[in-house]
This record gives sequence, C-alpha cells and structure tokens, in this order.
Amino acid sequence: MLFTVEDNKLVFSPQEGQPISYHSTYTFYPINDAYPFSQKLQEELSQRKLLLTELSVPFITLYEHYKEGYVQIIKGINKKKDICQCNRCGNTVLQKFGAFPCYTCKEMCFYCRACIGMGRISMCTPLFVWSGPIYKKREHPAFLAWNGKLSEMQQKGAEAIKETIQGKGELLVWAACGAGKTEMLFEGINYALSQGENVLIATPRADVVRELKPRIAQAFPYSSVIALYGGSEDRGKSGAITISTTHQMLRYEKAFDVVIVDEVDAFPFSYDKMLQQAVENVKKQSCATILLTATPNRQWQREIRRGRRDAFVLPARYHRREIPVPHMIWCGNWKKQLLKNELPWKLKKWLKERREKQVFLFVPSIEVIPKIVGIIKKGEKQTEGVHAEDHDREKKVLRFRNGETRILVTTTILERGVTVPNIDVAVLGAEEDIFTESALVQIGGRVGRSANYPNGDVTLFHFGRTQEMIRARKQILSLNEKARKMGLIE
Repeated sequence: MLFTVEDNKLVFSPQEGQPISYHSTYTFYPINDAYPFSQKLQEELSQRKLLLTELSVPFITLYEHYKEGYVQIIKGINKKKDICQCNRCGNTVLQKFGAFPCYTCKEMCFYCRACIGMGRISMCTPLFVWSGPIYKKREHPAFLAWNGKLSEMQQKGAEAIKETIQGKGELLVWAACGAGKTEMLFEGINYALSQGENVLIATPRADVVRELKPRIAQAFPYSSVIALYGGSEDRGKSGAITISTTHQMLRYEKAFDVVIVDEVDAFPFSYDKMLQQAVENVKKQSCATILLTATPNRQWQREIRRGRRDAFVLPARYHRREIPVPHMIWCGNWKKQLLKNELPWKLKKWLKERREKQVFLFVPSIEVIPKIVGIIKKGEKQTEGVHAEDHDREKKVLRFRNGETRILVTTTILERGVTVPNIDVAVLGAEEDIFTESALVQIGGRVGRSANYPNGDVTLFHFGRTQEMIRARKQILSLNEKARKMGLIE
C-alpha cells in the first residue's frame, strides 16, 4: 500500500504515493462522534494491530473509518539509517530483517523475518489500529457451571489464584502433571468475569489450545470463549475468555485484565524473548498474571525455595496416587538398527507386552517417524505417526483419543496437552538433546492421569544415560516424596 500526505493527513491507495515509512510527520483525523461506525470492524480491530490482509471489511469501509477518526495507521517497520524496528513484534536485530524486490514500492523493501509466520510485514505494509470506543461484547453475568469437587490442596491453590487476580499481582503455580491446574483456575476466572474483565489463557502449543477450549466453554457456558491459533475459525472474534497460542498475542496490545500463561516453560515461549514480550504487551496497566507449569526452570525453583517468588506448589495429582517414575533401558545403537529396518529388540518386546493398551512412542526427529511407523505396522496396523508439520495432525490426534489408533509415534510436539486415560509411554533415543529434563517430565506426565487408570509405565530407551534423564527421574521422585510427606498420596 502507498501513501501521500495532503493537508498534513495521510491519504492511502493501492497505486499512488510512497511507502508509509517515507512519511515522517502527519496527523490523524479527529473522531466524528456522529459517524455510525461498523461494529464488525470495531470487534475485529479493537486492541489489535492488524495488516490489511487480516481484515474482512472492504477497503472502502476501512478508508471511511480512517477519515472519520476511528482507525489509525502505524508504520509496520521503522527504519532510520541502518536501524530497523518491527512495530508488531518489536524485533530490532538487523540479522532478523530481510529485503526483497517489492512489486508495490518498486524497490528493495525490508521485511521482518522474526514474525514472518504471522504474515509478512514490510516497509510498505502498515498496521491498522482502532482508535474509537473499545469493543465490549454484551455478556451474561459470570456463572461457573463446573460441578466437580476440588481436593483440599487444589482448593488452596484456587484461593491463591483468586486472591492474586483480585489484587492484580503475579503468582507462579507449580503443579505436578495431572494435578488439575485447569480446574484450579475456575474460581479466579469466574471472579474476573463477574467484574466484567477480559481473561486470556495463553499457551505455546496449538494442541493445548484445542484441548482447553471445550473444557473452558463447558465450565463457563454463559460466557463467550474463543480459541486462536493458526487456521482458527475464531479469527477476528472477541470473547470474554480468549484461549490462544502465544504467537497470536503479537496482534494484541493492552487488551486483557487477567493473563494466564499455561505451560510457561514450554518451547518456543521459554526461549523466545519476542513471545515473552508479546505477552507483556497484551496486559492492561492493571493486570493479574498467573504462570502455570509442571516443570519450572532451575532459577525459578531456587527463587521459590528462597522465598523470592510468590508461588503455590502442588506436588501430587488429584487422585492421590504417585506420579509414575521413568525406567531407563539401554537399547544399543538404535540409529544403526533403523538403517537395517529394525527396532531395538528391547523396544519390540516392550511394545509386544502392551497389546491391550494404547502407547505413545516419542522419537527425537521427524525424519525417523516414517521408518519406525513402517516397521511397527508390520505387526500392529493401528499405528500412526504425527509431527508439527503434519497437515492431518488434528485428525490423527483425534483418532488416538478415540481409541482408533493404538500406537502413536510422535515428536515432542505432543509432550503436553493430549490426555488419554489408559496409556503407556516410551521414548526412543532419550539421550538426544531434544529430550531435556522438562520434556521428559512432561512426557512421563502423560501416564496415570486418570483416577480410573492411575498407574502406567514410562520407559526411556537410550544409547547412553544423560544428566537430563537423571534429573527428570530425580524431579519426579522428589515430587512424590514431597507429596508423601504432605499426606497427599496414599
């Protein structure tokens, strides 16, 4: 899109002018209170920063709202000499910008590579923001329909969360895998909704978003709940409760009264400063923050022990049974065996012993999945493989949940968020770098989550023990011991 400046106001069109980055000074039109603005545009754009391609309204409608003062335009990228800044994700690292011969501005145009997955933003692609009244959907009074019962420790956690939301503070909730973190949130969310506040539940994984939406919607049937991830049907909608991947937060600014970050330790959020900053940017000036994790990093664990971080710790599951402790089994050079179209015999024996159960088999890379699936399928037809780039990922996970698939071979993409009641888990190549302490604890946490099936087996097949494997096992043993001393397990 190209721009000219007339009477100190921006005029934009698809054909004439220069990129917005070429115009250093201009003013915006004042709001015309008598203008009957579009509620659809208001909902789509309120508290968001969006590209033209992300809006569903016609171009002429957008332009009219701009001239009536209800829409403002900001530069997608600021560039001054050799310094660039992306106004969507905040990237200022020069190596994370690229250039391409642009059809629109007829020259080499800089674009941001850091947030390219959200749609390309360049020097001639401005961001649109809403400057009129903030969209507020008419909601029924808050009503929590969940009729489950929290354990004594879960109730204490729920009260701590609610108090933090009331006081607009920050709280880290460290709860064992399967401890019922989601249910502990309900009272706090209900309080926020009763105050007319907007609640965000952000998580790094789209699978977790898809898993959470029906559970939250069932608990709060009178509140609007939307789920945002790549390809989501809720794009452009607003809700009292927003469940979203952390990447989608790049489109928001100062939008939420309560921000809950689930799986705060998970990749890519834990490693990506851009995503961490995106979550900070979506908070209103007075905002409560709840951080949820089953595997806090070592720094946070030290801060908790020394009383330097407000935290609630729940080391046991709601059904009062121990978390299954991983076994470590040496299986030889499994990569060499795969080249011969064979699995390690110890893994084959393990799979054979579980003909009546469903199995998660975690592997270190996408490349080995087809071969492993092919080998296993010779003896077990109900076997599938899935990974992050799989277009049929949702369907395969659903078939596994429904019991149509018995063995699912996967990467760490499914270490969180997928719950199957009666399951055993194995890791092949547990010595690989991808299997960190956190990842292995989460993988083990898939087992024994149901009160009807509180036990299960977790086995790490390896070609040499690592410190990460040893630490993961030690962490689970420590949680079980702490829970036993607190009287939380039978």
